[in-house]
Amino acid sequence: MNPVSLSNAREEFLTLVADIRPELHRYSARLTGSVIDGEDIVQDTLAKAFYALAMSTEVPPLRPWLFKIAHNAAIDFLKAHGKRLTDPHAEMADVAGAVADVDPYVMRLALTRFLTLPVIQRSAVILKDVLGHSLEDTAKTMETTVMAVKAALVRGRAKLREGSESEVVDEGARRAQLDRYASMFNAKDWEGLRALIGEDCRLDLVSKSQRKGKAVGLYYTNYAKQDVSVRVVRLEGRLALAAHVAGAAVPSYFMLLEYAGDELRLIRDFRYVPYIVAEADVFDPDV
Repeated sequence: MNPVSLSNAREEFLTLVADIRPELHRYSARLTGSVIDGEDIVQDTLAKAFYALAMSTEVPPLRPWLFKIAHNAAIDFLKAHGKRLTDPHAEMADVAGAVADVDPYVMRLALTRFLTLPVIQRSAVILKDVLGHSLEDTAKTMETTVMAVKAALVRGRAKLREGSESEVVDEGARRAQLDRYASMFNAKDWEGLRALIGEDCRLDLVSKSQRKGKAVGLYYTNYAKQDVSVRVVRLEGRLALAAHVAGAAVPSYFMLLEYAGDELRLIRDFRYVPYIVAEADVFDPDV
């Protein structure tokens, strides 16, 4: 397949999964406790699915197939990053007569609350109570039994009611860097921002394109034509930039920056995956 045909096939595939993608992200983000990590898992899931379809003569039932890939990708991610409570068979003993009624209280829980659960309980609660999957579909995604799902739901719901606490770390130096970046961005000081770009800087325009080095400076060309402002927020415990299109009161998407000294090392712009805003745990950093 030539590069043009490959690019067209990829675009057709992304169009095909467009309606499922936000739900995949919602699941992955809640399982990992991060909308950013969740999007990484979605990217990995879609890459694996695209490759598998290219090697197959038939298209499987898309939604359950993608959720199974995402579930396994999330488990692999948690293990690879040393996250706790990642044993996929932990606390899977069957509970006779377990009741799996949907609890509206669970659906209102904040994203970070799910991190208090072992991953098997976390996955069951998200799939069943948050995303509304049936017990049978939940069991298929998790590759376990309906009885085991019921057991995980009972224990998970009980633990979620116990509550959890999170810590906020003060990052004064990082805050100063982001404040400076936001001021320059809002003043449309594009040359000033380009001067911050290091030789090894990487741009990840998530789900769209990537650049490296001084070529990253071209990134600001499009923003010069748009009415977008940014402000510093605390996103899932880390400092980030919330982008507001045309004076919108709520964030339209997010940007993450990493510095090496005073130089930009990484820009991750989530403009093309705005659905992560719906799942984001965002706070004013001064509160």
